[in-house]
Amino acid sequence: MRALSGVVVLSMLASLCTAQPAAAATTVCAVYCDTRDPSLARQELFPVPEKVMNGRRIVLHVSNVDGMAWGSIDNGLLGDGIWLDRSWDGGATWDGLLGKATIPATWTGTRTLMYNLSDPTNHRRGAVRACGDAQGVTCTDWVYPTVCAPTCDNADPGTGSGNWRPVPDAWLNGRRFAVHFDDTGMAWGTVDNGRVGDEVWLDRSWDAGAGWPGGSSLGRTSIASGTSARTRKFNTSDPGQKLYGGVVRACGRAVEGQNGTCTSWARPATDHTAAAVDSLMWSYDPWTAYWQWSWWNSAVALTTVIDWMKQTGRRDYLWIVNHTFEVNRVAFPPGARSSDAIDGHFISRAVDDAAWWGLAWVRAYDLTGDATYLNEAVIIANYVAGFWDSTCGGGVWWNRERTYKNAVTNGLYIRLTASLHNRIAGDSAWLGKARTGWQWFTASGMINSSHLVNDGLTDTCVNNGQPVWTYNQGLAIGAAVELWRATGDAALLATARRLADAGTTSPALVTNGVLTEICDVPTPSCDDNGKQFKGIFMRYLADLNDVTGGAYLTFARTQADAVWSNRDSLNRLGQRWSGGPGNVRDWRTQASGLSTLLAAPSGRIGPITGLAGKCVDVSSSNTANGTPIQLWTCNGTGAQLWTVRGDGTIRALGKCMDVTYSGTANGTLIQLWECNGTAAQVWQPLADGTLRNPQSGRCLDATGVSSADGTRLQIWDCHAGGNQAWQLPA
Repeated sequence: MRALSGVVVLSMLASLCTAQPAAAATTVCAVYCDTRDPSLARQELFPVPEKVMNGRRIVLHVSNVDGMAWGSIDNGLLGDGIWLDRSWDGGATWDGLLGKATIPATWTGTRTLMYNLSDPTNHRRGAVRACGDAQGVTCTDWVYPTVCAPTCDNADPGTGSGNWRPVPDAWLNGRRFAVHFDDTGMAWGTVDNGRVGDEVWLDRSWDAGAGWPGGSSLGRTSIASGTSARTRKFNTSDPGQKLYGGVVRACGRAVEGQNGTCTSWARPATDHTAAAVDSLMWSYDPWTAYWQWSWWNSAVALTTVIDWMKQTGRRDYLWIVNHTFEVNRVAFPPGARSSDAIDGHFISRAVDDAAWWGLAWVRAYDLTGDATYLNEAVIIANYVAGFWDSTCGGGVWWNRERTYKNAVTNGLYIRLTASLHNRIAGDSAWLGKARTGWQWFTASGMINSSHLVNDGLTDTCVNNGQPVWTYNQGLAIGAAVELWRATGDAALLATARRLADAGTTSPALVTNGVLTEICDVPTPSCDDNGKQFKGIFMRYLADLNDVTGGAYLTFARTQADAVWSNRDSLNRLGQRWSGGPGNVRDWRTQASGLSTLLAAPSGRIGPITGLAGKCVDVSSSNTANGTPIQLWTCNGTGAQLWTVRGDGTIRALGKCMDVTYSGTANGTLIQLWECNGTAAQVWQPLADGTLRNPQSGRCLDATGVSSADGTRLQIWDCHAGGNQAWQLPA
């Protein structure tokens, strides 16, 4: 802040200068960099009142969509100025004079450029205000001094549901201090066994506990009477500022002495997959629009976040899908995204890296229905297909130099080409490539006599005997499952099951029931590539599990339990799922662990039976949106394996039981559809055995009171008759 004019009264000087401006500001880059032209703003809001001084209007403008703000001054005179202040500690200090502009001759107003509200790349939450110099200095209020997500900070801890304490309490002179979380992730602190005057508060950090500027002593309170007290509730994430993975701790002080204590830093852990994805998103860089320093691993991490959104129906992180796409589909020199140059369209000399991105954009298409992503996957698949030749009788090369034919690249190729066929109406070309690729792969010798997949082929086109990595095994399973979806060939599922049976039982990949990479033992030593391998295996094992009646659910739950039980207090998931000293944790191990949690969704799993003991069934095991849901003789297939989840959804084959077109009328049919979080997919089990859709107020009903195979299900006025009585999984 510059020196104030002599006409400024002392009271104003005191109010504006109780805190001191920080050192010169550094440029912040989030989705955009500081000093962006306000004409490019995608939104204009006025969240704080304007200030008027000497007839001049000082206004703060905000675009929440862009995460940026700018200031303006109107009704002014030549030389009047406008600027922004930005604080990283709640207004105690600030970077001043950002974008300062003065009114030129013949004008009566001007504006600053846009500046970021926060710095998610460096995990700093900011506050911004507009200030003007109009024969005196005045400033607006700071914008967004508290977090609202959507409940605002300082909420009553008596409201809401849930009371979770994920870390041990802290003790001081017999007092117990604890940090609590509700079901939405808001936190509060308590002190018990205390005396009048004892204090308790929360600290909140956006950088995993390294610092907590502006987040100290939140809700500080003391025991007024009795032996206990609690703070108000505060948020642990701020999606509006793209700040994820915030951490809190409860701290306190006993009335006697000056000593204090704090619990460990903690993140909410009520919902395991939500907690894991929150920690993963902490490492996403909005400026570079990927997870730093690992190119193909970022494609896998993005796919995992999309998997989470698909499975839960939530869209918390939808913005990163298009943002990652738009920022990264251009060319980059070596070292910018990978040690290799990126040619554009996510293509580089590493053919397998490109294919990982192709699969990511297939999943983005599945999530959004936006054909832009599917078209990008086609571009990538055409590039990969260009490396198929007759060497070793076929197969695609691992790299542009054509030095190696291996399992990962060919597993990716088959999965990608089959995926395109399953999403492009009338296709035959991609199906032909997928079939040819599978025939070559299974005959190449890379699958050994133990049904395990070795890494690749020698120069003489025989199995090179290199290690069996979990991701190669998983990709082979995933390739077979996707090609089965395209062809219905039961032999493909049989092969996938042999590969899965080997992968879940072989000592080469499993130790004491837990999936184990060779670089996990005796100490975790996997490189950045290997850290993600096991999660890839679990993604495709889960795919097979969905279509085989839950054949691998027990194994998946064992893995998920191991991963979760060995997390740290910030919900960071380790490389070695069995735990132990020296476990490595970073965003790659986080994405891998999250895939494992997703492979074992919580909820009751099994058949749903109705009239005459018939099962609720997905017609023909078809996973397409709009597939009828019907009654059918129970047969133990995945089409009759339903997961009844705590969020009210009922799921099979990776999709949700859905009321067609969100209808509410009697006779509206029930179908299978992508889980999307709408009320058309919410079902409430009632004590009389009915399943009620709250949106319509009607119940799941077998049409015509019929138990014949193929009887369609619908919604109808609830009457608790036999055709509305359902036995859910235990």
